[in-house]
Formats: sequence, C-alpha cells, structure tokens
Amino acid sequence: MNALPARDLAGFDVERVRADFPALSRLVHGKPLVYFDNANTAQRPRAVIDAVVEYYTEHNANVSRAVHTLGAEATALYEGARDRLARWINAGSRDEVVFTSGTTMATNLVAYAWAMPRLREGDAIVVTTMEHHANIVPWQLACERSGAKLKVWPITPEGELVEDALDRLLTPEVKLLALTHVSNALGTVNPVARIAAQARARGIPVLVDGSQALPHLAVDVQALGVDFYCFTGHKMFGPTGTGALWARREILESMPPFLGGGEMIRTVRFEGSTWADPPHRFEAGTPNIAGFIGLAAAVDYLAGLGIERIAARERDLLAHATARFLEVPGLRILGTAPGKAPVISFLVGGVHAHDLATLIDAEGIAVRSGHHCAHPLMQHYGVAATARASLAFYNTHAEIDRCAEALERARRMLA
Repeated sequence: MNALPARDLAGFDVERVRADFPALSRLVHGKPLVYFDNANTAQRPRAVIDAVVEYYTEHNANVSRAVHTLGAEATALYEGARDRLARWINAGSRDEVVFTSGTTMATNLVAYAWAMPRLREGDAIVVTTMEHHANIVPWQLACERSGAKLKVWPITPEGELVEDALDRLLTPEVKLLALTHVSNALGTVNPVARIAAQARARGIPVLVDGSQALPHLAVDVQALGVDFYCFTGHKMFGPTGTGALWARREILESMPPFLGGGEMIRTVRFEGSTWADPPHRFEAGTPNIAGFIGLAAAVDYLAGLGIERIAARERDLLAHATARFLEVPGLRILGTAPGKAPVISFLVGGVHAHDLATLIDAEGIAVRSGHHCAHPLMQHYGVAATARASLAFYNTHAEIDRCAEALERARRMLA
C-alpha cells in the first residue's frame, strides 16, 4: 500500500503537523512509534507544552487571590482560557463554563448538585448501552440514594441507537437523559440535536458526554439544544486533569455547590456562608492553573488547523484503516455505524485482545486493549475485551499499513 503523501487530503502538511508533537518522533522497542491510542489520551503539541512551561517559569502564582503582578498575570491567563473554551463550544456566556478535572468530575457535579436534590423514588434516568462508565456510575449512585431507577436505551448490532425505542423510554417519570456524543469504544456519532429536541419536547433535560466529540467535530452547545455538556482536555490534545462542564446559566444558578472551600464563596461566617455566582461556585480550591492555560493553547492549536480540515483528514484515515484491517483474516470490527469517528474496536479470531496488543507493542505500535470503561457494551456484544485503534489527524496511511501488517503477523503467531 502507498503511504499518504506529505500534503494530505485535508490540505495541511502532515509531516509539519507531526513535527509539532515531540512524542511522535520517539522510538519504542527500537522502532518508530505508531500511536493509535488517541481515544484514551492524545499527544500534546509543542504549543501546549510551551504554554505550561511558560506559566511555571514566568507567571507562577495562584489565581483570584493576589493583587501583585504575577497573581494578576496568572488570573488573566486562567480566565482567558475560560473565554477561549466558551468561544470554542459557542457557549451563551463564559460564566456557563465550569472548569473541572475532566468529564468524570463534570458528570458527578451534575449528579450530586443537580440530580440528587431533585430525584425522588420512582423517578428514572435514561442512559444508553454504549456509555462510558463515567456516564453510568454517577447515575447509579444517584438512583441508589434517591430510590430512582436507571433505564437503558438499546443499540443495534452495528452500534447505533435504536431510535424508535426513545419514545417508549421517555415516560413521565424520566428526569434526565444522559448519552454520549461519540462512543469511545465504537466511534458511533449520535444525532444529539435530534435526540435533544425529542427530550426537551417532553420537558426532559439532556446531558451529553462530549469527551470523544471535541477532538473530532465542531461542537455548538447552543445549536445542539442540550442542557449539560461535559468534556475532557487530555483527549483534545491538552493537559491531563482538565475539562469542563457547560450548562445553561439558569440551571447553574439553581444548583447548590458540589465542593466547599476557598474561592467558591461570597461570604463565610460561623453562622452560615453564601456562595459565589457560577462558575466559581463550583470551583473550590486551587485549580489546575497550568493545565487550563495549556488547554487554551490546545484549543488555539486545533483552531489553527481547522476542525473541518481535521474531520476530513480523519475520515480518510478511518476509511483506509477499515479497509486494511479487514484484509487481516478473521478480523471482526465492532461498531460499523456510518459517519463514525476514527475509532476501530476489533477482535482477531480467537486471539485475546491483550495478547494482540502486547505483540504489536513489540513493534512500536500502541493500541488499547480491554473493556474501554464500557463493561455493559462489552457484555452486549458477548466479549470480555477488544483491541482498539483510535486515530488522530497526525496519523498516516503508512502507520496504518504497519499496524495491519503487525496484526497479521500476530494472528499467525497466536492462531
């Protein structure tokens, strides 16, 4: 197979883009790294690394607590990151963006501060079969404490939601619909705007796990018509320990604090305290200042490449990878929905996913193996684990070919 030419279909110089990511130039077991674990965590461009280093070397101080120069600089950079994220997702206001450590914390914030005060025995929350544990377990905990129940929206064998099941699920006792925008294990892109319209017509709020969407798709939270949107920074080429909850301002204003401490208060007296306005009401303690400055740099980097150009390139990569992987005898792909994100979960004959991933790691190729924090989805397909190759715009056809060839060798060794 021919390698992708230096200037790819989306119109940017692939080799120049790859040079922005230091990790992509390293060797693993003496061979050039092929990094196909982007759905787990993406690599960081130099711009993100430099932004974090610059904060620590030039501006290191706490935010919102000092009038000295470094404190003012740190606060401006930190709050500037909120502005950039708000514009990136088209939030109605910067105050609708609550900084969190990632999607898991954002979902738990909604579960504890919004759902638990409202849920009563007999109520229900709807989730889908394809959810990550971060969009299942918080709702299970909320249901256990309130007497509510969890209802599950089924999927088709191809990995798409059974759309005609939604009307049956959205009954009067349902108080929230929680679903992923893009499945981390299947790559399925759910029609969130259409789903949200159906739910809102019945007065049911919608929460979306956007972790796997923002690295690949243009996201406009207002156009989607949802009520909560959660996402994670490290999957969109930013630092770990960063992410955000977007929610409609009127909803945030109705929610009590999730964590107590410094910064989230207006006044503190032993007789009682009052709370800051959102978003700071939900940001107790010293935040990951450097991380959010780095995340703003990641957003700027993605904006510079252009999300539509990124999407076009990744569609080309996914098509090539799907075709090449299916040339491996006995390889089965789980998740074949049209228009999916660049994620391929697969099995090869009777070979265990961990054995497969271990063997190709020896050739410098990084794929994920396991349940991908989606136990119910694995149970749905009757498997314990899959291998998963998840691609990003900096991957190439040549890397895909290397992986397919390595999979074929591993299959012959383990068959």
